[in-house]
Amino acid sequence: RILREVRNPKDIAWRDNGVKLVVDTTGVFSDPTSDSDDRKGALRGHLEAGAVKVILSAPFKIKSKGLEMPEDAVTTVMGINDDDYIPAKHTIISAASCTTTCLSYMIKPLIEAIGAESLMSASMVTVHAATGSQQVLDRLPGAGAGDLRKNRSILNNIILTTTGAAKALGLVIPEMKNIGFIAESVRIPTSTGSLIVLVINIQDEPGAPTQRGFINSVYRDYAESNNYLVYSENQNVSSDIIGFPKAAAVIEGSETHTRTASIQVNLAKTPASGVGNGQDAILDVPVTQAVIYGWYDNELGSYTNMLGDLTVKIADTMV
Repeated sequence: RILREVRNPKDIAWRDNGVKLVVDTTGVFSDPTSDSDDRKGALRGHLEAGAVKVILSAPFKIKSKGLEMPEDAVTTVMGINDDDYIPAKHTIISAASCTTTCLSYMIKPLIEAIGAESLMSASMVTVHAATGSQQVLDRLPGAGAGDLRKNRSILNNIILTTTGAAKALGLVIPEMKNIGFIAESVRIPTSTGSLIVLVINIQDEPGAPTQRGFINSVYRDYAESNNYLVYSENQNVSSDIIGFPKAAAVIEGSETHTRTASIQVNLAKTPASGVGNGQDAILDVPVTQAVIYGWYDNELGSYTNMLGDLTVKIADTMV
């Protein structure tokens, strides 16, 4: 049965139809702090209407500054931190985003292999296919619009935009909260199939630089025991990974690159360390910069399949 009568979640007849688990894919209701009686609608409206659990197919966005994440809300990525979901506690669950899902499968294997303490900093750019939030044709912006690019056509433009992947990553991999991390996004005129370019800086042991082969072996070994990660050296292009079943990330191993250098750190500028008050307090630190490419189908192949697996897991806890 298709329920078409109302749009506000609190007015949908979930209770009358025996619906206990709702997956909200509208992209409209993303604030877990909004009350169920919000006139514009809210995730909690589903609960008031009779649902027991709500899964959001997007990251949470708390609109009011200063408000904390409610205790009954949790962000999870299947295979990364889905055990953080506590059935007796959590009623609103975010499945993060397609980008955060891919990124988490690029970061997690590295942390397990070399330790979070070895990661000095990281950055990423997602070259992302078009989404429904981008205009098909150019149109005039509204009064007071802050980002004029949101009104530009995706059909024939490369558009700089933003991503919340860095913040969301800290929710699913807590170790990343203490690592300097920047995430950027570029939107391109393709229907699906996206790419993350991840750059990490690793503090090495003296005389033991991190090699390209080691980085690739980390992903290759992880992929052998985890069906959500795929390691490939097939020199893929974006259309090759569309519909790739259940692959959160397809590592393009043929393009992994590393460069090692000795970084000179002036300890006189780090008074908190308690060392190096002299003018010659210079420490040489061996650092390897690694560039890693990860493909993901931001629609069916990656995100939707994993959202389905998360839904099944949560449904099983409700039986």
